[in-house]
Amino acid sequence: MREAIRLATESVSKGGGPFGAVIVKDGEIVAGASNSVTIDNDPTAHAEINAIRAACRKLGTFDLSGCSIYTSCEPCPMCLGAIYWAKLDRIFYGNNRKDAADISFADNFIYEELDKPMETRCVPITPLLRDEALHTFRHWVEKSDKIEY
Repeated sequence: MREAIRLATESVSKGGGPFGAVIVKDGEIVAGASNSVTIDNDPTAHAEINAIRAACRKLGTFDLSGCSIYTSCEPCPMCLGAIYWAKLDRIFYGNNRKDAADISFADNFIYEELDKPMETRCVPITPLLRDEALHTFRHWVEKSDKIEY
């Protein structure tokens, strides 16, 4: 956790957001990263996402089972989703989401949006060309040499 906090502090000094994360396997740090949203002009470049990407590259896998993530702040909804997709075993965090909101990093609006019916969300969501899109799903189902994930 101290390394995640150190990365968060370093990130602020470099012009990034105040967030850091490390991924640990068998008691050893596999990867560490900080928030680089403003540095990379990438809204998905949160510390947890960056750490997951680095750990997957280093371990040569998209499945981080057997690993834990230590993050300087409670993960936002995007990062939490990525953590579940990466199959990390455990999450440890320092600051909580209220602490983040207190410095203008508020995620509650996303949680609230997810609870709303699609037709009442702030960003319109419109189904389009479903029948054509289903063709790709059928192709996936029929593919015999696919890698399941």
